[in-house]
Amino acid sequence: MSEALCLEDSYLRECNALVEAVNGKEIILDHTIFYPRGGGQPSDTGKLISENGRDFSIVLVSKKNGKTVHELETLTDLKPGDKVKCILNWERRYKLMRMHTAAHVLAATMHKDLNILITGNQLEEDKTRFDFNMEDFNRESFAKVVEKTNELLKQNCLLKIYSLPREEAMKIPGVVKLANALPPSIKILRIVEIPEIDIQADGGTHVKNLQEVGQIEILKLENKGKNNRRIYFTLM
Repeated sequence: MSEALCLEDSYLRECNALVEAVNGKEIILDHTIFYPRGGGQPSDTGKLISENGRDFSIVLVSKKNGKTVHELETLTDLKPGDKVKCILNWERRYKLMRMHTAAHVLAATMHKDLNILITGNQLEEDKTRFDFNMEDFNRESFAKVVEKTNELLKQNCLLKIYSLPREEAMKIPGVVKLANALPPSIKILRIVEIPEIDIQADGGTHVKNLQEVGQIEILKLENKGKNNRRIYFTLM
């Protein structure tokens, strides 16, 4: 069984697991439904329930030395070999899934229509930030991109998620839309495809169908200097 169950099924809300290691407030499990922060997507939160019924709140999940580390709110008496139940903060996760899929569609439209690459991004539950390299910051052109993106998000379109060897994946035009992404050490790439709209390497969680996302609303547009622009958007 894969350690990262959330990348196989982003809709899993709970699972049983074994404690592999404990270091203060940090817990490593044999597998997990919790997404570790990375790629602009915040970590999941939730809780662990021990066999004796004690709850331990998970406040942060991160990757360390190739392992998913769950940081608890308080110290724990859990020890290696203990069985626990993982329960996800689903409301938070689902908001981030919707936001992440929306970000892919917007980034794809920006790239296709305006030849823009995203240079930085940060997803949150209530808003997302994009930094991008647009020399001529034409707000009218950008408004048209958002309008087109929202039309795409109305489609009954199922996402496809699969893995490809890096060499094969990198032959796909536009598979990397985040500048300076994907270090050479990653040999197998996880691909998120939105048929006829976008295909790119990505390690985050997404909804199954575009119709789950909603509509994008721009909160703020900023000019951060030459070739450096920023937008904040939310979902309605």
